[in-house]
Amino acid sequence: MARFVREVMTAGVAAVRPDASLVEAAQLMRAQDTGDVLVARDNQLIGVLTDRDIVLRAVADGIDPLTVGAESVCTPAPVCVGPDDEVSTAVTLMRQHAVRRLPVVEDGLPLGVVSLGDLAGFPDPQPALAGTGRAAPGPGAGAGT
Repeated sequence: MARFVREVMTAGVAAVRPDASLVEAAQLMRAQDTGDVLVARDNQLIGVLTDRDIVLRAVADGIDPLTVGAESVCTPAPVCVGPDDEVSTAVTLMRQHAVRRLPVVEDGLPLGVVSLGDLAGFPDPQPALAGTGRAAPGPGAGAGT
């Protein structure tokens, strides 16, 4: 069974610049068939933007997604894990912060994402992740991150 995040994460990064429009970010999400993109500047992670962030933090408020940059509505300084962290650490962080995915970062460089789906094979993740996504996000957690 996988023990380390690097063994279960989805490698590769769908990322946008901080000034990329929300439309550009949404188009990348569609092309990559994912619900999130990382926001990076000079290959350094600065935030996570989810489809839910776009809807709740921009569209629902009548903000034009063509004129707003990803950095404006992303979750800054998201909770992250490293590739050499144990899978149990990722599970614990997801539960503590009520998030469904965590960026995998090494020295600030985004390497991929570990999500609930990636953890499906982890022994009995249900109890550990039972409340994930239901609690209101705390600082740095993000809507649906």
